[in-house]
Amino acid sequence: MKLEKIYKDRTRSISIIACTAANVILSYIAYCFGLSLYLDTVGTVFISASGGLFPGIVTAVLSNVLCSLYNNDALYFTIINVMIAIITAWYVRKHKEPKPADITVLIASLSLVSAISSALIQWSLYDGPQDAIIANMVNTTSMATGVSGFAVFLIIMVVLNLIDKGVSVAISAVSYHFLPERVRTKIYNAGWKQRPLSDETLRSFKARNKDIGFSLQTRISLMFAGVSMILVIAVGGIGIRLYYNTEKQSNIENALNAAKFAANVIDADRVEEYMREGLDLPDYRETQELLFNIRQSAPGVDYLYVVKIESYGCRFVFDLPDIEGGGTEYSPGEFVEFEDAFKPYLADLFAGRQVGPIESDDTWGWLITIYYPVKDSSGKTACYVGADISMKYMAVYIRNFIWKVVLIFAGFFVLIISYALWTTGVFTYYPITSMAACVDHFAVSGDDQKMLDKNVKMIRDLDIKTGDEVEKLYVALCKLTLDQSEQMRNVRRLSDSTAQMQDGLIVTMANMVESRDSDTGAHVQKTSAYVKIIVEGLEKKGYYAEKITPKFKSDCVRSAPLHDVGKINIPDGVLNKPGKLTDEEYEIMKTHTTAGKEIMENAISTIQGENYLKEARNMAAYHHERWDGKGYPEGLHGEVIPLSARIMAVADVFDALSSPRVYKPAFPFEKAISIIQEGAGTQFDPKCVEVFMEALPEVKVILKKYNENV
Repeated sequence: MKLEKIYKDRTRSISIIACTAANVILSYIAYCFGLSLYLDTVGTVFISASGGLFPGIVTAVLSNVLCSLYNNDALYFTIINVMIAIITAWYVRKHKEPKPADITVLIASLSLVSAISSALIQWSLYDGPQDAIIANMVNTTSMATGVSGFAVFLIIMVVLNLIDKGVSVAISAVSYHFLPERVRTKIYNAGWKQRPLSDETLRSFKARNKDIGFSLQTRISLMFAGVSMILVIAVGGIGIRLYYNTEKQSNIENALNAAKFAANVIDADRVEEYMREGLDLPDYRETQELLFNIRQSAPGVDYLYVVKIESYGCRFVFDLPDIEGGGTEYSPGEFVEFEDAFKPYLADLFAGRQVGPIESDDTWGWLITIYYPVKDSSGKTACYVGADISMKYMAVYIRNFIWKVVLIFAGFFVLIISYALWTTGVFTYYPITSMAACVDHFAVSGDDQKMLDKNVKMIRDLDIKTGDEVEKLYVALCKLTLDQSEQMRNVRRLSDSTAQMQDGLIVTMANMVESRDSDTGAHVQKTSAYVKIIVEGLEKKGYYAEKITPKFKSDCVRSAPLHDVGKINIPDGVLNKPGKLTDEEYEIMKTHTTAGKEIMENAISTIQGENYLKEARNMAAYHHERWDGKGYPEGLHGEVIPLSARIMAVADVFDALSSPRVYKPAFPFEKAISIIQEGAGTQFDPKCVEVFMEALPEVKVILKKYNENV
């Protein structure tokens, strides 16, 4: 079994590797030739259809990871490949033998999902199609028709994906068709740690566990998902914060250095002249050019300017156009009021101290600003160099970074969840549920040895090989059920032996009683046989179904020999009198019923628990009661008379009629039968007579066996 398990594992691993290689090679060919098709899902479709969900997801993720070696953007589209695996595995499982129409629906579903997802990702990350040819088609068509670029792009993607997924499904279908059935089965069943379970069995597990709020598999999978999500959020959040703080600090240092350099190139003694003359001064342009160079050499600095602080605002001395060219350039000497973000720092500005970094988000957007003082020849602050860092590009970068992380993680997240589902399924959920189902069957088997043996075989056929505590539990369960079955077999043998011994003693005792009666030969054996015929006939007809159980039938047959046990108290002169009994003798004879009841009750009192002697008591006491209430000893009537006694009444009277006695010869068979029929509804239970009459062929066999004259 270990070699078989290794082979199964290799079968799945080889299949995943081969399908991943097919994805990567075909995708690389399409990439190198600049095709607009992807061809990176052929292996995913094949392994998902033949091996199931988990191998399909593994193949999808591995394929995109390897494709990222030559295409940096491949990882962002991993989730699309994963969705293709999920849709294919689900669809093939639902349609075991797909028709052409089913395959067409599968291709359409895969194409729509891929097209919409790919279009959204490209439009979000790159503001348009990646492919230059497709981008030109989108722009041309959009301008010609007036339809939005995204709508045109989406239509083009649907068409391309219909071709791409059609090719993928076609190649997969052909490969699957030519794959030997034996290999298909091994691929599909690979990974099981027990005998593979059918889809019907898996559905029965779901129905069996429907009363469970959260199954073990669901709980563990949610735990995996929760932990993974927490880790990604924590690591991603910490990474983004570290990047933001580092980049922010670096830009602040660049801005401060740029402001210091700018302060060194400005002649503070000429600030008033710069504001008044501006570009008319020859060295103004030279200073402005130096400021341009300083800003260009300071990464992250978007604005660099020189201002003079006044009571309610500031006047620009130098102002450079922003890098993107979208801002307004202030003229020398132009006045601008202070913004709210700078008001808390006015005291420092008027005092000539360095101010910043100041973070603001108002007229000029999200900025970090540093003001560095420029001293004149007397040491006073004549003006300030302002350096602004725009945080807008950092926000855009972080947004794109988060989006890329989400796209990359989405595929791996689904892989983690599928791995958790697969692992908990094959190692825990399916083995434990299989064992629980077998134990339930074993428990309801009761003392049915055939069912016990069948369920022992069922448990052993599970063949669980998880290599952990679950397997140990399974081995212990196999031993426990086998031992229980063998113990039950031994108990049954002992019980059967004891029952045979008891029956033998009962028959012997009954024969000893009957031997006092000189001409009731084989009465015990015949009445027991007739009782069995009647009780089985009642069961077959469905009469008294609530009463006639397997135990009741057994008790009746085993108790029958004791129905005349009370005759042991009857004197020989009365018991064996050849002529008709007198009234006094008849009264003495009738006491054998009450005597039999007393004997049986004394025997019952010595035995604890339910036992068949209770029916023996009923038969001994009431087998001479009549259906119409005219019998003895208590004059019971109808169904008030115990059923076992009503059955015995028919058997006893028929044997008395059909057998010779010291006081009469045996009646012919037909005469005896007619007397029984006449007594139906008066002396006998009509239903007992009915089933007795329907079994006359069996009655004749018994009568012929014991009566030589029949």
